[in-house]
Amino acid sequence: MLDERAKTLLKTLVERYIADGQPVGSRTLSRASGLELSPATIRNVMADLEELGLIASPHTSAGRIPTARGYRLFVDTMLTAQPVTSVPPDMEPQLHPEQPQRVIANAANLLSSLSNFVGVITAPKKPGVFHHIEFMRLSERRILVIMVAPDGDVQNRVIFTAQDYTQAQLIEASNYLTTNYAGLTLEEVRERLKTEVDALRGEIAALMHAAVQAGSDAIAESHEQVVVAGERNLLTVRDFSSDMGSLRKLFDLFEQKTQLMRLLDVSSRADGVRIYIGGESQVVPFEELSVVSAPYEVNGTVVGTLGVIGPTRMAYDRMIQIVDITSRLVSNALSQK
Repeated sequence: MLDERAKTLLKTLVERYIADGQPVGSRTLSRASGLELSPATIRNVMADLEELGLIASPHTSAGRIPTARGYRLFVDTMLTAQPVTSVPPDMEPQLHPEQPQRVIANAANLLSSLSNFVGVITAPKKPGVFHHIEFMRLSERRILVIMVAPDGDVQNRVIFTAQDYTQAQLIEASNYLTTNYAGLTLEEVRERLKTEVDALRGEIAALMHAAVQAGSDAIAESHEQVVVAGERNLLTVRDFSSDMGSLRKLFDLFEQKTQLMRLLDVSSRADGVRIYIGGESQVVPFEELSVVSAPYEVNGTVVGTLGVIGPTRMAYDRMIQIVDITSRLVSNALSQK
């Protein structure tokens, strides 16, 4: 636990470093904190903060900078971001409710332009509902699953089975699934199959389980879309521009997008705005990186996540407002009938 004097000095140090990007010395802290402390006292407090892992001393400077742990304490206990009660009118026209795909793309660009960092958003997840399912025998123990959604979207998947099936058995399984489960989500089908498996012949039940899993995988892959905007903004961030190795890793992250999906998936399970600071967990892959994210909704149901990715040295209060406002905008635009 820190006393009030140590908290004030840490808060001042973080705010000065975010604003200036330069290691903060005891003389600057003395002036900016408003505390009437001797330089020796301030140096002692800073030594204590460094021992606790909240600040660090770069080799080339007598000043100190916050660590990921220091940023976390600052964000959790010292940050005073004003709650957003309404969306600024000038931001509304930037999203077009009649074109959902443009809403997603424009939201990523909006996040990037407002933050001057990277904007990311996941496309809305559709429930895996099927209208019709069909099996086609390709060869021994190799079957093509054709799944048609109510909106006409078709997903094809090849599955490999433990045994060979005749075309008659495949037609039987197709008819059973379509007759009994059409209109349900694949998760609901999976649960129903668990309880009704005794009523089915073992080999047909196994085929149905494999088909449902294949359908789930195909739909998940088709909708795992991450839209990224403003990657080049990081080239102008001094924290990254001097370290091409870090930049290269970041661009690899944006290129692959799989790690971004995992990160944003974690965010979608949280309420409201969340902040992830690099180096403190497996959620954020890089020490120098922070993510401010929030889920967005369609008609009250969370369907995706959006956020800002930038250096740990970012104005967190402003990023919280940007992300909060944008999530509301996207929710409003996509929920309009």
